[in-house]
Amino acid sequence: MNTKAAVFLDVRRNVGQVDRRVFGGFLEHLGRAVYDGIYDPGNPLSDESGFRLDVIEALKHMRMPLVRYPGGSFVSNYDWRDGMGPKEQRPRRPDFAWKTVESNQFGVDEFIAWCRKVDTAPFMVVNLGTLRAQDAAELVEYCNLPEGTFWADRRAADGHPKPHAVPLWGLGNEMDGFWQAGHVPAEVYALRARQAAQLMKGLDPGIELVASGSTVPFTPMPTYMEWDRIVLEQCWDQVDYISTHHYTGDHAGDTRRSLAEGVALDGILEDYAALLRYVRAVKKSSKSVYVAFDEWNVWYRTVGQERAWGRNTTSLFEESYDLKDALVVAQYLSSFIRHADTVKIACLSEIVNAISPVLTRPDRVLLQTTYFPFVLFSSHARGLSLVPIVDAPLYEAGDMGNVPLVDCAATCAEEEKRGAVFLVNRDLERGFMVEVNWNGPPIAEIIVVSVLSGYDPCAANTWESPDAVQPMPGAARVVDNTRILVEAPAMSLTVVEFSVRSRSGD
Repeated sequence: MNTKAAVFLDVRRNVGQVDRRVFGGFLEHLGRAVYDGIYDPGNPLSDESGFRLDVIEALKHMRMPLVRYPGGSFVSNYDWRDGMGPKEQRPRRPDFAWKTVESNQFGVDEFIAWCRKVDTAPFMVVNLGTLRAQDAAELVEYCNLPEGTFWADRRAADGHPKPHAVPLWGLGNEMDGFWQAGHVPAEVYALRARQAAQLMKGLDPGIELVASGSTVPFTPMPTYMEWDRIVLEQCWDQVDYISTHHYTGDHAGDTRRSLAEGVALDGILEDYAALLRYVRAVKKSSKSVYVAFDEWNVWYRTVGQERAWGRNTTSLFEESYDLKDALVVAQYLSSFIRHADTVKIACLSEIVNAISPVLTRPDRVLLQTTYFPFVLFSSHARGLSLVPIVDAPLYEAGDMGNVPLVDCAATCAEEEKRGAVFLVNRDLERGFMVEVNWNGPPIAEIIVVSVLSGYDPCAANTWESPDAVQPMPGAARVVDNTRILVEAPAMSLTVVEFSVRSRSGD
């Protein structure tokens, strides 16, 4: 590794604490995400509630602090009451979004029970497409109020006397999109969201609310940022977050351009940071609103998969991920860390089968390449988000412009005496020796170095070869208490966690 790059980190140059909720997930009634995914009654691998235990075990390693549910586009024509009560009495409904029949065998109570098994918190989205603000408030009553009112008593009658205590709620999904059931202009949606927020927080003032912001499926919508401005100006005092969604696709088969995706993500978050400052100033408000990046992923191979009534859509959008995709996922996570002052919540879309890092079949699970960067980041990123200065060669990445060959994020949890550096080498052929220059508590020793890499950007884990792409031990050494030399192979994610001494030398 003759090629060199340098990273400069100063603990005093940071953007605040990393919110662990950026490592959230998303579960929607889509394809085999729920049925035959997390929920498979009668399968020998499932527990008495029908939850797949091997899936739970895989997801626990992702350490997701929250999971968003039940959608997604699914929620905009979904009545949560259909998924409550005795299962034999639950109605079968047509699903507008995915052109399938919803059995409603898995509903709110099942989701809450599953969250507890996975050790995660529920992030519930309400239908503001085809239902009313009152329906949203009644769901809050069902989930969060103690016994003594109609819907809280109904929850207790269904076997759940204690409130579910759902802390986070989404006010609809992708309401800027023409494909969404109940799509309306921004002004109309903002009115709906404000009405629902007033009722919902009126019942439980402690909940946090996420307004539906712009969808950036692959390129920005025509209403990008203008939609968000209108919604924020009308709902600023009622909401805590504005959502955005973004999916990445290598449609042109240009690996070099695809590996520069972190630049596009930084741009989106910088747009939101500017808009949030603007609206805060216009409102003359002392309150802050943040970003919930509550749908994100790599998705392009199956994005045009046909959906029509009567067709078999049970395996909808089951994307096969490769090494290149995993490095893009790593850049999403790095961007969230770098913008810790703007983005507080993020949800990988989705978590099982449909565009997911975990695939199932009746006898086992498969961990795709994208599973591993998520686990590495959620395991090692904590504390302050440092502002990295990267000195690396540039390369041409099409419409992304000239992009550094090294992408970096870094954190420091001084109270835990831990630091971590996350490096993506975008070069397809050359490895780098990266010199990490550290201005902070003295570096003590390397704790762990993990590398996700390979010689082929299209390398993937399959049912026949499930371990083709796996994190491996990497190489890094402490030069002195202010420098670390890290080997970053070609096409790689390298994660280095190290211990630091207290500033007094303890």
